[in-house]
Amino acid sequence: MHPLERIGRHRLERPLGSGAFATVWLAHDPELQAPVAVKVLAENWAHRLDIRERFLSEARLLRRAGSGRVVQVYDIGELPDGRPYFVMEYAGGGTLADLLADGPLPVREALALTAEAARGAAALHEAGIVHRDIKPTNVLLHTAPDGTRRVLLADLGLAKSLAQASVLTLAAGSAGYRPPEQAEPGAGIDERADVYSLGAVGYELLTGTVPGPPGQVTPPRRLRPELGEAVERALLRALEPDRARRWPGALALADELDRLAAAPSARSAGSAPSAWSVRRLDGVRGRLNTVALAVAAVLAATAAAVTVTVALHRDGRADGGVRVADATGRVTLRVPDAFGRELRGSGWDPGALGLASGHEPGLVVAGDLSRWSDPKSAVDGVFVGVSAHGDVGAKVKVLAHSGCRYTGARTFADAHWQGLVRSWSGCPDGGSVTESALVPAGGAAHPQVYVQVRQQGGEDATDAVLRSLRLA
Repeated sequence: MHPLERIGRHRLERPLGSGAFATVWLAHDPELQAPVAVKVLAENWAHRLDIRERFLSEARLLRRAGSGRVVQVYDIGELPDGRPYFVMEYAGGGTLADLLADGPLPVREALALTAEAARGAAALHEAGIVHRDIKPTNVLLHTAPDGTRRVLLADLGLAKSLAQASVLTLAAGSAGYRPPEQAEPGAGIDERADVYSLGAVGYELLTGTVPGPPGQVTPPRRLRPELGEAVERALLRALEPDRARRWPGALALADELDRLAAAPSARSAGSAPSAWSVRRLDGVRGRLNTVALAVAAVLAATAAAVTVTVALHRDGRADGGVRVADATGRVTLRVPDAFGRELRGSGWDPGALGLASGHEPGLVVAGDLSRWSDPKSAVDGVFVGVSAHGDVGAKVKVLAHSGCRYTGARTFADAHWQGLVRSWSGCPDGGSVTESALVPAGGAAHPQVYVQVRQQGGEDATDAVLRSLRLA
């Protein structure tokens, strides 16, 4: 089959996304003189009448909603090969998931965006439709020429009429955003199912983390301490497993989130995530703690700061130092007591080291994190970043530290790791730095780990840190 160049009068420009059942194209409409999105049923499903009907049902439900808060359908048609398509409004501002790529949002923005999404859901409910799959990738952003941003709900592939929803017999939705009644065939749902999903979206925008299973959601203030009690209460009410205890509808949730976004506390907490406070470890080493903290810059001459914020776990004190772990639970290590006073963590972008960009587990722990990003400020600490792709060793081999004296390279090997360690001393902060690139001792190429240790005098802690490093 020849690749498509036009659908109806619309000239195709590039694919915007593809799923199991359909592909969405960016196209140009010569009559509207504007970009549009065209969704086409996949060729391998064209013979399935049930899939075809579900595809067409999405277009009809979008059209039925008739709201400026829901993606508009302009036209519907059929290709010469019989596959249906429909033409939609194009939202060029990305999705809420795109905004989350740089970490959680400022509090006020997260609340306002969630409220707008809730008003979109309320418009669907008013039209007698329940979405059943609200999540960040299905909430689009349309940016007008004057810079104003409009929030649009999209992808009604799982949507149903509320009249039908009371007798649904199949589970649907996405893990983390799906209420318990939607995961139980035959339970029946109503608009409060979307309220749960909206609560999950707001939770993720504020914490950078998808909520746990229904009834096991970590209170968001444990992940982001500066959140007000009222914000936490609003989110947890939306995420109630018992729908009778949730907000009665999406509009009620939207009104509360708008009220919270306008409160002085939200404005004062609305700075970028990189400005979030750091909690001290002193006095709390003997118990499990979860805190929300920002990842520090990787202090290499060629690296740039990347800030991503999620939960970080610390598991108490052990002989010979402080044991720390990241939010995913994958990275654990032990650092000297002097290093273990403050920590920031929950991920890094390996692109900071010149590797393929992405979000991987990582943490930084130091005696004073306010000094960590300044190579001239004296500090003891460790940065650890995991990379699932690329060659960390090749990047570490070319690192340089201006003002430091290079003292050579050596190999490291123990029962868990092997790799390269390079060292510098006499640095501008008066201390030393080591850069390590590790691979599993068993011979696997990945995952690889990048470790930086900064230290002010005393016995070099690098080998002890590397020996303590575990990756689940």
